[in-house]
Amino acid sequence: MRGRLSVVALGLAAAILLSGCSSNDKLAADYGSGGGTDYTNDSGLPVLVKPADRQKQLDFSSKTIDGMPFSLKGYRGQVVVVNFWYASCAPCRAEAPILEGLYEKYQDKGVTFVGVNISDQADAALSFEKTYGVTYPSVLDVDSGAARIAFSGAVAASAVPTTFVLDAKGRIAARIVGELESASILNTLISDTAAEAK
Repeated sequence: MRGRLSVVALGLAAAILLSGCSSNDKLAADYGSGGGTDYTNDSGLPVLVKPADRQKQLDFSSKTIDGMPFSLKGYRGQVVVVNFWYASCAPCRAEAPILEGLYEKYQDKGVTFVGVNISDQADAALSFEKTYGVTYPSVLDVDSGAARIAFSGAVAASAVPTTFVLDAKGRIAARIVGELESASILNTLISDTAAEAK
């Protein structure tokens, strides 16, 4: 019975994502409330979107923390993992080694990782990356908000950390709101999405 309830909950969450209406998204609303913090401590089930139900291709352009140009459209044909974070977010710190480990596993397998820092300037973001050994690129989104605009409707802006898996066409294939407590779920989402193109 509990398994059936989980499947139903997952299906409902996917339907909410597909509606594109963040105001009715319980996950986004819960995380957006913050409980007195600017981040979420919670971890939820992933929201999955079947290939036939995926909607718009996402794109944004920005600069990485070290000043290099970045365009999401430039990674069409690859699975892209997008993680929203900022330096003083405790769950972001906790999940950083998990993301880096998966990046190292998949970097030569047609999978790209990019972080989206929503509130820091370059110095704080670079310090975070050095402290936690993050080697994949992140973009600064605090001034332009370009990444948050591109993902609007998929998650509340304050729901950090949030991790998305985009398919090879640049569409949302999966979303996890909250801290990644282990690599297993995201690893499965990445490998399943990558296998779709084969």
